[in-house]
Amino acid sequence: MGEVYFYHLTRRSVPDTLIPLLTRSLAQGWRVAVRGGDPSRLEGLDAALWQGPPDSFLPHGIAGGDHDAQQPILLTTGAASNAPDCLMAVDGADLDAVEVTAAKRCCVLFDGLDGEAVARARVQWKTLTDAGIGARYWSEESGKWDEKATKNV
Repeated sequence: MGEVYFYHLTRRSVPDTLIPLLTRSLAQGWRVAVRGGDPSRLEGLDAALWQGPPDSFLPHGIAGGDHDAQQPILLTTGAASNAPDCLMAVDGADLDAVEVTAAKRCCVLFDGLDGEAVARARVQWKTLTDAGIGARYWSEESGKWDEKATKNV
């Protein structure tokens, strides 16, 4: 059964946080889906991933292409067709307990400076942990990632 990691962003942007997470996921041999709530924000994330340093190239695509099922990283607003081992939710996108259970890992990245995003993440934490899902809460407030809370782990 997978766990969900909550990343409370206060110093880094979503792309700056996603790049190392995606790199580590691919190094594990995992396929990844990044689920967002807004297609235009996913296009911005797509551009950010393409503009990274050449030594950190992350092969990816936006859902709706001919080869979605083969994408190592698929950016999507809905269900992922690339059979992801890891599902990452950004911009308030939802995860459900069934998805988390089926995955090796799930991540929720949220802007800690946005009160609505924090409130959504709290609801997700409660919903998932009440369903028995293991969860870990990470904060970068100190300048490095610190695990601040765990439940059902």
